[in-house]
Amino acid sequence: MAEDSFLDRMLSHLRSSCRYYTGYPKDLGPSRIIPFTSERQFVQLLHEGRPVVVAFTIKCTYAKHLDSVLEEAAATFYPHIKFVRVECPKYPGFCIARSKNEYPFIEVFHSPEQTMNQGKAVDPNVTKYSVKVLPYNYDQSVYGFREYFKKHNFKFSETN
Repeated sequence: MAEDSFLDRMLSHLRSSCRYYTGYPKDLGPSRIIPFTSERQFVQLLHEGRPVVVAFTIKCTYAKHLDSVLEEAAATFYPHIKFVRVECPKYPGFCIARSKNEYPFIEVFHSPEQTMNQGKAVDPNVTKYSVKVLPYNYDQSVYGFREYFKKHNFKFSETN
């Protein structure tokens, strides 16, 4: 058996020791990204009390890269932070309501709070909630998500 070359040994060491190396395919298991199916399902997800990272996507070459980043991030931060992918051509009403014209983009929804009735009388069976929405403008990588969650004091693991 031939001995491994220096380059092979160096790459092997890099793969085993570098925490944020993303060039090597990882076995992430089943997908942790929740596909968007309806606004009702999305509201139920928000009521679980965990931050929800939402990727608004369309079919483009960059979306493939974004999908792989989201898969890895969703696997890393599961179950403390939920990840949802919205395919905007299928759900244009939900995407247009975000008032963005450049796709794909990411927003983070968190802290649903019940709001007081303001102004007009509404149906007593309807409960209104206020949700904080933050734009995601960090590096689109697991490291970027981790730094973003630290900055905004989101609990993303058992230790923090």
